[in-house]
Amino acid sequence: MADPKGFMTTPREEWPRRPVGERVRDWHEVYVPGALLPIIGGQADRCMDCGVPFCHHACPLGNLIPEWNDLVARDDWRSAADRLHATNNFPEYTGRLCPAPCEAGCVLAINQPAVTIKNVECAIADRAWEEGWAPPCPPDRLSGRTVAVIGSGPTGLAAAQQLTRAGHTVAVYEKDDRLGGLMRYGIPEFKMEKHHLERRLEQMRAEGTRFRTSTAVGRDVDAAGLRARYDAVVIATGATAWRELPVPGRELAGVHQAMEYLPLANRVCAGDLETSPLSAAGKHVVIVGGGDTGADCLGTAVRDGAASVTQLDIYAQPGTERDEDTEPWPTYPRVYRLSAAHEEAAALRTAPAADADARLFAASTLRLTGDAEGRVRALHLVEVDERRRPLPGAVRTLPADLVLLALGFSGPDREDGIVDQLGLALDPRGTIARDEGFATNVPGVFAAGDAARGQSLIVWAIAEGRAVAAAVDRHLTGSTRLPAPIGPYDRPMSV
Repeated sequence: MADPKGFMTTPREEWPRRPVGERVRDWHEVYVPGALLPIIGGQADRCMDCGVPFCHHACPLGNLIPEWNDLVARDDWRSAADRLHATNNFPEYTGRLCPAPCEAGCVLAINQPAVTIKNVECAIADRAWEEGWAPPCPPDRLSGRTVAVIGSGPTGLAAAQQLTRAGHTVAVYEKDDRLGGLMRYGIPEFKMEKHHLERRLEQMRAEGTRFRTSTAVGRDVDAAGLRARYDAVVIATGATAWRELPVPGRELAGVHQAMEYLPLANRVCAGDLETSPLSAAGKHVVIVGGGDTGADCLGTAVRDGAASVTQLDIYAQPGTERDEDTEPWPTYPRVYRLSAAHEEAAALRTAPAADADARLFAASTLRLTGDAEGRVRALHLVEVDERRRPLPGAVRTLPADLVLLALGFSGPDREDGIVDQLGLALDPRGTIARDEGFATNVPGVFAAGDAARGQSLIVWAIAEGRAVAAAVDRHLTGSTRLPAPIGPYDRPMSV
């Protein structure tokens, strides 16, 4: 611990965001370029180097947070980068996209603002790339064993990189035309610019990982045939079966899933399209769903130039402080958080009828109504109590030319054919069943990430990828030296 009194003398300071009026006119990341490094040493110095650092336990990767905080505070960035990469393949992703359960578990957070762990992580990762401290790490020798990884999201990429570095010949199969899964076509550019993804993919190519894009296993390639060609197969297809909104009017034109809307915006940023066919420009937009995907739709619709944007959250508005009775430290609490997208919507007053920023809380959709041409024109909602029961007389109507459903995902998409072609067993939730070694009921086939765990966070996805890689390596060679940060049945800390 560089400064024993750092947490008492230095207040929490986060990476500043660019002015709202500036950033909503482009698709670049929302933060002020270069503004993190001048403050990050002092922020790292706030870490208390706890004897029992609960940030370790709150992070499924087991990141060595006090160690690299201390190294940054001492200006030893090279060693900090080494310690960071020891547990995380892609810290530049988590440093931008993870909701930071580690900060909820920070001991300082018991009675003070937590250490800005996520910002420190991002600063280390970016500095490592700038200084050339993240070179390819090809294996010294090849094992002669082959592995197919289906899916190139964070789980698939982490598994592929670990297995490649262990000496196995790995091919990653991706159904889309570009690699990255939801990081590519689900995460908006203003949250993570795609050059961060591209340079990590180039590192993996240099290490020997092979990639097969525009190849849908189960459709373009028979899944059973793929299993016969490889010594092992890892299924990391994610949970892509989206949840529906079963209300009258769902069939109206202009009602779309979030994952129909967001990929098109990313394709515009990539130069594939001049404008999105689902652009929100000039439209009254209502987003059904209060989570991160809904917030991503919100920020995208604002940049599209929507006439208004309102986000519906079925839960009551949370307080600004942790409820110690129901969500005690060090669990991740449900508190009122203001994302960049919500900050933008509040400043621009995109939803005059909203409770806060652009959100209507405790709101449940009753029905959708449209015009004579069958296009949606209004969303009718009702306020609900804590048990989601409608409150008498609390019905409202919002104008809606575009309704986006951001209700989450239930499991892998059965329509792709993988589950049926391989004969995979599913658990009661509809996700792929696996044993304590990440193995499915089909010999040599392993499942990891959201396809087996269910919808989760990027930090859990990367941890799953690292853990399944260790399981596959053990299956192929009889032992492994690869780290396994979690087991398939581990879950976030809770009461």
